[in-house]
Amino acid sequence: MRLYLVRHGQTASNVGGYLDTTVPGTPLNELGLEQARRLVDALDGCGFEAIYASTQQRAQQTAAPVAAQRGLDVVVRDGLREISAGELEMRNDEDAVRTYFMGFGAFAGGDLAASMPGGESGADVLGRFDAVVEEICSSGVGAAAIVSHGAMLRTWSAFHCANLDVDFVMRNPLTNTGVIVVDGNPVSGWLAETWIGEPIGSADEEAGPMGETASDAIEDAPGKSTDRGF
Repeated sequence: MRLYLVRHGQTASNVGGYLDTTVPGTPLNELGLEQARRLVDALDGCGFEAIYASTQQRAQQTAAPVAAQRGLDVVVRDGLREISAGELEMRNDEDAVRTYFMGFGAFAGGDLAASMPGGESGADVLGRFDAVVEEICSSGVGAAAIVSHGAMLRTWSAFHCANLDVDFVMRNPLTNTGVIVVDGNPVSGWLAETWIGEPIGSADEEAGPMGETASDAIEDAPGKSTDRGF
């Protein structure tokens, strides 16, 4: 099974650096809508047979042009939504964003008992996303696209892909409409093939540095870069 894990296009909350994680959330802005249209060409040649999106409108808006071009329906699943910010919702101050980054970094590193302040635990987050992946794998398709969210996709890929780890995903943000390609299945496990077009080494190799250090990523998290949005 091949999965194309796609982050949604840009929103006003991304631009402002806000922890926007509730449903339905902020819609795509004009640039985000253009990014969604460009995604059609970016995924040309990728042979997926189904496309899934979260219950947050920005993910569905991002999936819509791709689905229309391929004659597919967008399958909406709540399990694909962003990691809840809980008590930190719609804050963009340094302390809140750093706490959120440390929270999903803990999940990505395997601490499933950890939780966001007033929000989900790592077990909750990975459990709901895994349930959708298992549904896709049992559906009979050979490949699928999943349009979800930055923290969610970084957490899931670090936790499950044998050739990724928490340090890699913390120092390598997932840009708006950036794609992670993974191969495998829930039984034998997963390997990441590419991260925003860059190849990833095998499970026996370290994923080479593509950005800053993990600690630097957390320190820089309050910046307004859309790479660090949600």
